[in-house]
Amino acid sequence: MQSWIIISAIAVAAVAAVPYALPSSKTIERVATIKAPVDKVFSLIASSEGYQSFNPYKAKDPDLKITMHGPLSGIGSGFAFDGKDGKGSQTIVAMEKNRSVTMQINLGAMGRPVTTFLLEPSSGATIVTWSTKSDFGMNPIGRVFGLFLDGMLGPDYETGLRKLGQASQAV
Repeated sequence: MQSWIIISAIAVAAVAAVPYALPSSKTIERVATIKAPVDKVFSLIASSEGYQSFNPYKAKDPDLKITMHGPLSGIGSGFAFDGKDGKGSQTIVAMEKNRSVTMQINLGAMGRPVTTFLLEPSSGATIVTWSTKSDFGMNPIGRVFGLFLDGMLGPDYETGLRKLGQASQAV
C-alpha cells in the first residue's frame, strides 16, 4: 500500500513538472507581400486609427469597444480594447520610419506580449512581417497555453495582413 502512495506522488510530481520543460516564451509570425509602397503601409501601422483599418478582431467581434489614447500616430499612440476575446491596451513603444513599428500589448494578468511589424520594400510592394512574442516566465499555465498560441493567433494575423493590403490600396 505504501509503495502505491509513493508511485502516485512521483506521478503527480512528474505531471506537475512537465510544463516547466516547455518553452518560457513563444513567437507567432506571419508574412505577407502588400501591393503598396512602404510609406503607405507604414502610415497605417504607425497610427492607432490606421491600425483599426486592418484590426482582425473588429470583424470577429462587432461589439468590440476601442478607445484611442495618446497622439494620433507615432510613439505613444495607442488604444484600449474591450471585447469577447478580452480587454487590455496596445501602445506603440518604438518605431523606425518605413522600417518597423513595435507595440506593447497589456493584457493585465494574461501578460504583456510585444508585437512588431517589420517592413521591407520590394519592387513597389512591401513585405510585412507581423510577429508577437509572449514571455511566460515560470508560469506553468502560460507555458502550456503557448503550445496553442500559433493556432489561435496565426489565422487572425493572416486576416489582418489581408485587410492591411486592402486598406493600403485605399490610402
